[in-house]
Amino acid sequence: MKPIAITLGDPAGIGPEIIAKAFRDGGELLRGCFVAGDLACLRRGAAAVLAGQIGQVDLPVALIDSPAQALTVPSRCIPLLQVVPEQEPPPLAQVSAQAGGIAAQCVTWAARAALRGEIAALVTAPLHKEALAAAGVPFPGHTELLQAEAAAHLGRAIADVPVRMMLASDELRTVLVSIHVSLRDAIDAVDFDNVLQTLRIADASLAAVLRRRPRIAVAGLNPHAGEGGLFGREELEVIAPAVLAARSAGIDAHGPFAPDTVFMRARSTAARAGEFDAVVAMYHDQGLIPVKYLGVDKGVNVTLGLPMVRTSPDHGTAFDIAGSGCADASSLLQAVRMARQLAGARDWLGSA
Repeated sequence: MKPIAITLGDPAGIGPEIIAKAFRDGGELLRGCFVAGDLACLRRGAAAVLAGQIGQVDLPVALIDSPAQALTVPSRCIPLLQVVPEQEPPPLAQVSAQAGGIAAQCVTWAARAALRGEIAALVTAPLHKEALAAAGVPFPGHTELLQAEAAAHLGRAIADVPVRMMLASDELRTVLVSIHVSLRDAIDAVDFDNVLQTLRIADASLAAVLRRRPRIAVAGLNPHAGEGGLFGREELEVIAPAVLAARSAGIDAHGPFAPDTVFMRARSTAARAGEFDAVVAMYHDQGLIPVKYLGVDKGVNVTLGLPMVRTSPDHGTAFDIAGSGCADASSLLQAVRMARQLAGARDWLGSA
């Protein structure tokens, strides 16, 4: 497999630290991975990890000149490709234009490398949305930035490269109709076309991974899925017709179901297999709270619909503990593991 790039994330947060811990603890899982970032920022993160551990294990950083060199770097070395101008690291735990600019440049470089076919996937460490805005980045987060890069690469309008966020763990997968918008705008986004498009993207992407058609549950928007129109008519007039259209196209979609119970029905445990492979949720918090409640260290953010593989931990920059060396790298390791799985899935690339 081609190398996998791990982007630095916001250098004022825990990104460099969890990257250093991942290379310390990940063993063969991290073989062939490299950091797209900045040497000084990564060394600061590695130093924080070393200061906070008992029985120190050295974490040397090896500068590489191309992604391919990551495949030959000795184990326990952290391969780093300098993709931003060398500079003094920004202050820890502070929102700054410098930190937002570094984070955005790392993601942009990795996205373009993936689109050119130079890397198998990118795994993005957390960035800070306020820092992005301070740096003048015209996108609220990773998903929208990557969508714009993909559209430019394909020569299409951004609207013609629809993407969706999926948060996934071993127990539950959720796919969102809308992402980083206000709740008021998210409700407006629940229309026939958006719900049907979400089902198409979820079906195509998960089919490539599962090697079969996924069973998809659809959550309602309103309490009790509207209770037959008593608590809102979106289920009757928008969501149910979209589910029916999806089923007519061969998609194994069901619902809409009451959103306060559908996630429990889809959850898989050692004692009980879930009824569904994924739940399509109508807005950001409806879909993300259930997965994160099951364990932030287990969840992985996946962008569906891109002509490249992108995963990310499901937590943020954690400014409150940045520099302490105590950040948990479990979610990042899960993101690398899922990136490998997705990159190896035949016909994964492309949207519905």
